[in-house]
Amino acid sequence: MSQDISKNRYAADFSIGKYRSDKRFNFNVKSATDHISNEAYKMLRTNLFFCGKDIKTVLVTSCMENDGKSTVSIELAKSLAEYGKKTLLIDADMRKSVLLHGSAYGSDINGLSETLSSLVSPVDVIFRTQNDDFDVLFSGHFPPNPVELIGAAFADLLEMLKQYYDYIIIDSPPLGMVIDAAVIASCCDGAILVINNNQIHRNMAIDVKEQLAKSGCKLLGAVLNNTKKGSEYKKGYYYSKGQYGKK
Repeated sequence: MSQDISKNRYAADFSIGKYRSDKRFNFNVKSATDHISNEAYKMLRTNLFFCGKDIKTVLVTSCMENDGKSTVSIELAKSLAEYGKKTLLIDADMRKSVLLHGSAYGSDINGLSETLSSLVSPVDVIFRTQNDDFDVLFSGHFPPNPVELIGAAFADLLEMLKQYYDYIIIDSPPLGMVIDAAVIASCCDGAILVINNNQIHRNMAIDVKEQLAKSGCKLLGAVLNNTKKGSEYKKGYYYSKGQYGKK
């Protein structure tokens, strides 16, 4: 995707040199105390680097809810920031945000939905975190028409944010349940599919993979979540480029 940034609807907001608010949110992540999870996310981060320097906007989705995609999104963004990459996590699940309900601010916070509706400037709703290289844009209040909001405005927002961030990780709704993720995927450089071990049927994973292909988004790989430690799988999480459940 390429365009004249000067014609981008968000250019005026970002031209002042300020691109995040002074508000700060601290994420409590499992990998901070779990060595196995920490190493697994470092492996995921490394595999993302191997996908190429042109991969900057990465969609994280799943087949169903409770597959762990939000956790993977947070942990991947944190791991990238710890490596020194300026990273933004966008909570694009405007239907049922896990990140928003888990925040200290509850659900009364402006974010992506208000930005896409032109009610607020993105510079006022991007939060800092405990890591100076890790920022977050929450979903905001739940709109009645989330799919309709995701379009040219979302593509413009991503294009502008890419000027300031090395990586943008986008936590989307489950693609196996609603179409939002496919629409978002059409604006992204690549996608990671989170699969809950022994919970998702192979055919459903294939259907989601085909939906991503139709959107024109490259499937970078899959994360097999909720595996047994120290037995069949050596890591708490597993990443494989272009495969499902096979090493």
